[in-house]
Amino acid sequence: MSTLQKLSLALVGTAVLLMSANPAGAVSLTKGGSIPVAGEGQYTNIEGATTINFNSGAATDPNGFVTYSATNGIVQGSVDSQYATPFGDTSKYLTVAPQGAQANGKDIAGNTGNETITFAKAINYFGLYWGSIDAYNFVDVYSGGNLLKTFSGADVPGAPANGAQSGSANNVYVNLLADTGETFDKVVLRSTGLAFETDNHSYRLASVPEPTATLGLLAFGIMSAGSFVKRKSKLG
Repeated sequence: MSTLQKLSLALVGTAVLLMSANPAGAVSLTKGGSIPVAGEGQYTNIEGATTINFNSGAATDPNGFVTYSATNGIVQGSVDSQYATPFGDTSKYLTVAPQGAQANGKDIAGNTGNETITFAKAINYFGLYWGSIDAYNFVDVYSGGNLLKTFSGADVPGAPANGAQSGSANNVYVNLLADTGETFDKVVLRSTGLAFETDNHSYRLASVPEPTATLGLLAFGIMSAGSFVKRKSKLG
């Protein structure tokens, strides 16, 4: 086998390793540090993140990159056996209830069953202040229509996930972080019980090279290496 062939195979092998080093679906959930704001609960401390706090009564992204599927779940305060304000948060927030849930013959706020949050551009971080965490609260993370990971309240580190409405153990700022080179573009909040309450959603746009660009750079490297070997053989 020639030196050029060996070098080409080595570079192709490197490409395979780079592409497989971060498998799809590499998203982790952590209980991160946060910034308390009086009357508004917890905000993210992730640098470069944009926050949607629902204080206007709408799910409005200042950058226009985010779309929320339902708006009937933006509430303020607590209603017994329906939803409870996250600990330390007296501002407006988002609640999600099971589909069609009613009380006294009337619809419960957020009873669409889920809230789908769609991002026009790929992100590598999403955070939320999660109130009165329950094991029947779920967060689904998607990329390109593919489900990458599902987390429940029971996956929040240190949280009892028993619906406790007070204290910092069960009212937590949670971070969803993609591994290096990974991204996602949709998050679904859903609940099979009453209810899933969150506030201060945050996201960070990702800036990663497209796979075609990466392969193009590797191809260029292979061609350059070939030219170098040819020049060296002529000089020899």
